[in-house]
Amino acid sequence: MANTKSSEYSAQQIQVLEGLEPVRKRPGMYIGSTDLIGLHESLREIIDNSVDEALAGFAKNVWISLNIDGSATVSDDGRGIPVDIMPQFKKSALEIVMTKLHAGGKFGGTAYKVSGGLHGVGSSVVNALSKNMWVEVNKDGKVYRQKYEMGKPKTGVEIVKDAYTPNIFPARPNVSGTTSTFFPDLTIFQTGEFDFAIVQKAIRERAYLVPKLYFHLYDRRPDKEKEVNYYFEGGITSLVEKINENKEPLHEAIAINKHEGDVEVEVSLQFNNGYTENVESYVNVINTINGGTHLTGFRMALTRAINDYGKKIGSFKEESDAILGDDTREGLTAVVSIKMPQDRIQFEGQTKGKLGNSEIQPLVQIIVKEGLSTYFEENPQTGRKVLEKVYLAAKARLAARAAKEAILRKGALEGSTLPGKLADCQEKDPSISEIYLVEGDSAGGSAKQGRDRKFQAILPLKGKILNTERARLDKMIEHEEVKNLIIALGMGIGESIRFDKLRYHRIIIMTDADVDGEHIETLILTFFFRHLPDIIKNGFLYIAQPPLYKLTSGKDIKYVYSDEEKDKTMKEFTAGRNVSIQRYKGLGEMNPDQLWETTMNPKNRVLKQITIEDGEEADAVFTMLMGDEVPPRKHFIQNNAQTATLDI
Repeated sequence: MANTKSSEYSAQQIQVLEGLEPVRKRPGMYIGSTDLIGLHESLREIIDNSVDEALAGFAKNVWISLNIDGSATVSDDGRGIPVDIMPQFKKSALEIVMTKLHAGGKFGGTAYKVSGGLHGVGSSVVNALSKNMWVEVNKDGKVYRQKYEMGKPKTGVEIVKDAYTPNIFPARPNVSGTTSTFFPDLTIFQTGEFDFAIVQKAIRERAYLVPKLYFHLYDRRPDKEKEVNYYFEGGITSLVEKINENKEPLHEAIAINKHEGDVEVEVSLQFNNGYTENVESYVNVINTINGGTHLTGFRMALTRAINDYGKKIGSFKEESDAILGDDTREGLTAVVSIKMPQDRIQFEGQTKGKLGNSEIQPLVQIIVKEGLSTYFEENPQTGRKVLEKVYLAAKARLAARAAKEAILRKGALEGSTLPGKLADCQEKDPSISEIYLVEGDSAGGSAKQGRDRKFQAILPLKGKILNTERARLDKMIEHEEVKNLIIALGMGIGESIRFDKLRYHRIIIMTDADVDGEHIETLILTFFFRHLPDIIKNGFLYIAQPPLYKLTSGKDIKYVYSDEEKDKTMKEFTAGRNVSIQRYKGLGEMNPDQLWETTMNPKNRVLKQITIEDGEEADAVFTMLMGDEVPPRKHFIQNNAQTATLDI
C-alpha cells in the first residue's frame, strides 16, 4: 500500500463520538455474539490494533499470550497509543481511546489509512466487555499504565517502573509499543476459555496477509503449554502455495499487485490437478467469507483473460469453444486481497462477510485482466497449461450436461422419481425432516423398521461410495449410490444447486463402529465438504453415535457408547452381580427396537454435528487423506501410527 508514513501519532489525531454504555447492554451488536465466536472476536480486535500499526509501517512484531489466569495479552512494537492530554476532555488520549466508543486513530484519516479493526472501536468495546483490563504503553523511554474495570478507569494513566510486559514476554525487546491484557467478563460471555487452534488460525491468516510481520503466540495454561511463530516473506503467494502443497500444482503461482489511487489490489493464483475450487478474499486483513465486489471482479477478469488468450493463440476456433466461469474454477486456488481507506469500506451485514463497494469490481477486473494478459504473454508455457486445464473442464461440462440434466430434470423430485431404495418420511417440512444415510442393506432394513416414519427417512448406501475427491461431476453422477443421494436430497449438484430445495435439515450419517464404517463415513464427508459445503456451513450434517456395548445384569440393561463409559457403568452394576457384555460390531446386529432406542430416538440418541472451524486445514486434510498423492498420506500414517486406536 502506498503510504506516506507519518510517525506523528498524538492526541490531536484521536476523535470521539460517544460513550460505552450501549456495549454492555447489547454486546451482540458490537462483536456479533457472546459465545465462543464472540470471545475470539474480542481477542482478534486487540490483535488487529497491532496489525494496523504494522500496516501503517510502524510495527514488526506482535506477541500474543493466553495466560494461566484466563486472561489474554497482546503486545506490539509499534508507536504506542498516545498518552498526552486531549484538551477538550482534559484526559489522556489513552483513557479516551479505551473508554469512549468510536474514539481512535482510525477516525479522521491521519493516523491510519488502512485498518482492519472493528470500525476503530475495538479496544473500547473489548474493555467494556472485560471484567478487568490493563494497558501498558512504552513511549519516549517511559512506561505508562492504566487499569480498567468493566470499561471504566480504575486508575489514572501512571508512569510505572514495575512494568508487567517483560514478565509476560521476556523475549520482547524494551522498545516502544502497546501491551493490552483483558479478562473476559463471564457475566456477559458464555465461555471465557480461549481455543488455541482458533487463535492460531487467526494469526496465521494475518501473517500471510501482512508479509514480513512476525507473530509469536504462547499458550501458558497448565497442560496446554505451547508456542508457535509465523513469518512469511511471500505474503498471499505463500498462502496459495501452502493450500496447494499436496495438490500437484500445474505451474508457479501467478502474483499480481498494483496500486490505483488509495487502493491496493493484490492477487495470487495457481491451478492444480484437482477438481475443486479454493478461493479466499480479504479486505484490510478481514476475511470476507461471502466474497463481494472484489471477488466478482477477479472472477470476471480471470474468465475474460483466459478466453482472450485462447482466441489470440488460436486455441478456440468457434464461439462454442468459449470458456465459462465455472470452467475456470476447476482446480483453482487463489487469494484476492484489497487494502483501502477504512472510512470508504462498505460491508454488507454486521459481520463484514461481504464487500459492497461497487467501484471496486471494475477496478479489480481491470488490474487482474491486465496482469494476467501480460503474464500469459511473457510465460506462454504457463498460459497453455492453464488453457489445457480449463478446456478439459469445459469438455467435461459439455459431456456431463446430458447425463446431468437427465437426472436433475427429475429434480422436481415427485414421489415416484425418488430412488427406490429411499424410505421417505411423511413430513414435507424440511426443518422437521431428517434422513439417515445408513451403511448396508441389513442395517438399512433395521433402520426402516425401527424409525419414526413421520419425520425420519432412510437411504441405505451399498458398500463404499465413490471417492469424490478424485472424481469430476460427470463421473459422480454415473455412480449409482452418489446419484441416489443427490436425488434424495433434492437440491441438485454443481451449478444447478438450489439450497432452498433441500428436503431434510438433518442429514445423519450412520455407519458401523469399525474401520470400514469409518472409511465410508469419511467418503460421505468428502462428498459434502467438496460438493455441498453449504449443508455443513448451515449445521445440517450429523454423525450418529451407535452404542459400542450392551450391558445386561439381571433385568437391568444399559447401552454405553465408549470404553470409558463401559468401565464406569460396570462399577455401578457390580454389587456382586454378574454382568454380560455384548460388543456391537455392526448396526445390523441390533434389532429395529434396539436401533431406535439407542441411535434414532431423539430423546436418547447422541448426534455429532459436523462443523468447519478451519477451512484451510480441513481442505488440506481431505486432500492428503483422499487425494491422488500417496507420499503425504504415507507420511501422515507414519507420524500418527502410534496414536491410532486399533479395533482388532
